[in-house]
Amino acid sequence: MKILSIQSAVAYGHVGNSAAVFPLQRIGVEVLPVYTVNFSNHTGYGSWRGPMIAPEDVAAVLTGIEERGVFGEIDVVLSGYQGGEGIGDVIIDAVARVKAANPDAIYACDPVMGNAKSGCFVAPSIPVLLRERVVPVADIITPNQFELGFLTGTEPTTIASTLASADAARAMGPHTVLVTSVERPDREEGTIEMMVVDDRGAWVVQTPLLPMKANGSGDVTAALFTAHYRRTGDAADALARTTSSVYDLLERTHTSGQRELQLVESQESYAHPRMQFPVRQVR
Repeated sequence: MKILSIQSAVAYGHVGNSAAVFPLQRIGVEVLPVYTVNFSNHTGYGSWRGPMIAPEDVAAVLTGIEERGVFGEIDVVLSGYQGGEGIGDVIIDAVARVKAANPDAIYACDPVMGNAKSGCFVAPSIPVLLRERVVPVADIITPNQFELGFLTGTEPTTIASTLASADAARAMGPHTVLVTSVERPDREEGTIEMMVVDDRGAWVVQTPLLPMKANGSGDVTAALFTAHYRRTGDAADALARTTSSVYDLLERTHTSGQRELQLVESQESYAHPRMQFPVRQVR
């Protein structure tokens, strides 16, 4: 499997491609990383150094890959945080060119906009770009519960309303929706859930809620789920494998006391997930 991953990169820590590439490689995926920024560290620190890469330079890298005749071998285009409309245009164009070269290729988009605690933290133009132009051309999207509501203009809270919101998102174009950070009022205290919905049904998995914030965990989640799902076509299995791997990564990070994901130290959790959390079909 080959994944073209168009995301940010940092020298210190693990977000964007700096979070997604290694776990994908560890499960046997060939990754072609294309960078949209090259920062010293993620912006959560409040200060960073390094350049945003101009959309035309990102496009030039993609054209260079295309000139090697590789687009026909790409199975998945993966994208995460889109810092500006220019990058969005480049990604949409790349998806069209990859699919022209390989009609079996899919596009997986993590529509990063914000979260329930922080609200929407991207430029006002980004949700409009995602909702009107990016999501309609995606095959898989991986929003958190807040982003799902923001995209669809709904209020997902319960299992039923989250299912309805996922269906509204699927009506926009994607056939598969992975919803992360699902927090319903009637769930068991100290837990958090993920849900996946596709043409075959809907499934939920529940894990303990760890008392931490981990930048980059969503990037790992989107990457692993997409790869597992593309490989097997089994949404429930992909959900179980991804949940197992990401939970163990987060637990190791929390135990370490470090702010950054313990990405390399957790590599066996990607290659050999424990499958410790049962997946429950809800439709």
